[in-house]
Amino acid sequence: MTHVMNSEAFAKTFKEALIAYSFNFGGLLAGFIVASQLDVFQLYPWAIAVYPAVLSARGMISGLFSGRLGTALHIGTIYPRFFGNTKSFYKLFQAIIVITLETSIAMSLVSIIFSSLFWGLTFADFSDTLIVVVATMTLGLILSVFTMAVSFVTFKKGLDPDVIEYPIMSTVADIFITICYVLTLTLYFHFKHAAIIVGFFHVILALYILSRSIRDEEFVKTIKESLFTLISVAFIVNITGTVLKRISLEGNKEIYTVYPALIDMVGDVGSVVGSTATTKLALGLLKPSFSSMRNHAAQIFSAWAASIIMFVFFSACSLLINGMFTLYLFLVFTALLLVTNTIAVTAIILISYAVSILTFQRGLDPDNFVIPIESSLADSITTIALLIALFLIG
Repeated sequence: MTHVMNSEAFAKTFKEALIAYSFNFGGLLAGFIVASQLDVFQLYPWAIAVYPAVLSARGMISGLFSGRLGTALHIGTIYPRFFGNTKSFYKLFQAIIVITLETSIAMSLVSIIFSSLFWGLTFADFSDTLIVVVATMTLGLILSVFTMAVSFVTFKKGLDPDVIEYPIMSTVADIFITICYVLTLTLYFHFKHAAIIVGFFHVILALYILSRSIRDEEFVKTIKESLFTLISVAFIVNITGTVLKRISLEGNKEIYTVYPALIDMVGDVGSVVGSTATTKLALGLLKPSFSSMRNHAAQIFSAWAASIIMFVFFSACSLLINGMFTLYLFLVFTALLLVTNTIAVTAIILISYAVSILTFQRGLDPDNFVIPIESSLADSITTIALLIALFLIG
């Protein structure tokens, strides 16, 4: 009986994960934008190194929002509608606006350390980085509305938001935030004051929300619990940028094209494993211990199996987009991506499950930690795994 239930759980999660992962083909569009706009990324010496930070920051926020919405919809503390919703819903949305600004500033501050140590930049570059990142993330707030829409629709359709929502949103976020980043870099290069005004609007909005909600216990809890994650992520994503700078901008267009899709996919595997685990923990269906991982095996292996299929498709699509497809290159590039998958996905599954268990054991809300941490680590782990695969395969 247990075997039948596990088989059904595997098939259900595999089917839903494959549907959700298919949206990661959109990540190839984000990568193609980067590959085709490398001249824009060369406007500033820090632009390509900050790019993973912008992707990860938006991914962290989308992950936190998606995870909280998914669990809240399951337990009934948030309703699947925009208007006439619960207090928890509105306070969560306000917290996301404040966290977005905090994240932007933290990313830029930590970049000072990395820029002086590894990127060869000066303190004068900090103001440029800060304005561009804050303006980009301000435009990215539009994605929060889309996140809510996807969450509500999937829940109403009887699908599991923990499986469907974040993979869809991570891809949409990558495309949208990449476009915003390219536009902001271009805007800042030609019209600095326009970018400054966009960022200033976000600062005023966040201060207004803080003045109205600073005494609200639920709001403050979300902000406090996200701070540790925020600081951790700020360091993690700057490591990612430092590693990414080691991949030459010239002659690697197929890698830059597929890069956002790869980090998306690895993060999506972690989100499926972590989100389904946090919901099970909230409902009492999973014991908060590492030994209970075997009871979560169906979700783990179905999420992984679906990712392997997608990596093969990514290989073919990236080569076709860049006019490089031959059977030999396809086999070599696929081998490169599958080695990357094996290293990165193994690590991210262990991390996602561990974070969900450890935070739950300490009485914290796992949804404030799991996806933000694993999605940011997924970026670094995937980038490092890609470099290892390049070294092994060439």
